[in-house]
Amino acid sequence: MPLLILRCVFILASSGIGVAVVRGGAAASSAGGLTTFFLIVLLSLAVIGLDMAFPKKKIAWISAVYFGLLIGLVTTYLMGLALEPFFSDPVGEASASNDALRQSVTATMLLIFSYCGISFLLQTRNDFRFVIPFVEFQRNVKGIKPLILDTSVVIDGRIADVMETKLVDSPLLMPRFAIVELQHIADSSDRSRRTRGRRGLDVLARLQNMDGVDLKIDDTDLPEFAKQPVDLKLVALAKHLEGKLVTNDYNLNKVAKLQGVNVINLNDLSNALKPVFLPGERIEVDVVKSGEEIGQGIAYLDDGTMVVVDQGRNHIADRVVVTVTSVLQTSAGRMIFARYEYTTKRLTGTTIVLDPAAGSSTKPSR
Repeated sequence: MPLLILRCVFILASSGIGVAVVRGGAAASSAGGLTTFFLIVLLSLAVIGLDMAFPKKKIAWISAVYFGLLIGLVTTYLMGLALEPFFSDPVGEASASNDALRQSVTATMLLIFSYCGISFLLQTRNDFRFVIPFVEFQRNVKGIKPLILDTSVVIDGRIADVMETKLVDSPLLMPRFAIVELQHIADSSDRSRRTRGRRGLDVLARLQNMDGVDLKIDDTDLPEFAKQPVDLKLVALAKHLEGKLVTNDYNLNKVAKLQGVNVINLNDLSNALKPVFLPGERIEVDVVKSGEEIGQGIAYLDDGTMVVVDQGRNHIADRVVVTVTSVLQTSAGRMIFARYEYTTKRLTGTTIVLDPAAGSSTKPSR
């Protein structure tokens, strides 16, 4: 609606200017005046048509053209002042020929300096837009560095749950090249990859429709992106925007940290929120399979944390009480090492209490 009002006002103003030109006697005849009026109106319509033909304009391009012209005008004016003595005769008065030469030189300098200024700023627009504060006023409203999303974290889906808690208030940026990679995964002939890609696209749609979440599609194109894989493009973009990279990819995590980019690993965040078990604590687990070492059994907590039970191989399919001996924390997850104490239930249907402190008893399980 604001654009429609602006365009209507622009056409009315152009029509008013056309009437003023005709009434001012600029046209030699009434036919010429009518032609002038219609030419002005058609020119205004052409401007509006050109504006509508390119609806997705980039502020970096507009600012580069604007400041390039400004630099060209200022440089031409200063050079004109410096060259003024060369266009005057000995008594200080410029002849007609000198005046014409000065105008030609000035026009040439204006053309050259304007072209050079616009060309330079267009080639460096990705850096230039951060020099001019108002160009990025939308991105910096919250005063927090943006979070650049990796395809792995979008496919994982937990980022949507994290944003839904309102714990994170940072704007999210999804690079265009990452979306292209996600689309290629969704179009893969492999069923599992196709499912993962479609899940990632669904998560992006969920984030876009979520209240209070600022998700933007970033079209930044840097010279470093040329012939680089998506992972290195993400690192370069995060470094360029001074943002944080959100990923579940272990290798990408390492590469980003080596280049000084801050990384948020959702696996680390998930592990930090898991219950903490201290050495000496007792927990009850179900031994489901044998471990790699002799005598070891493997159990899992409800959140998926692996528990390696020493002396648990002979108690597979049993619910046992174990004592935590150590906890190993990595970016890939948490692993708990424990020692078998006693069995509380055979998963086949008989409850057995073998707690040395409570004695031994056997009774049917309910």
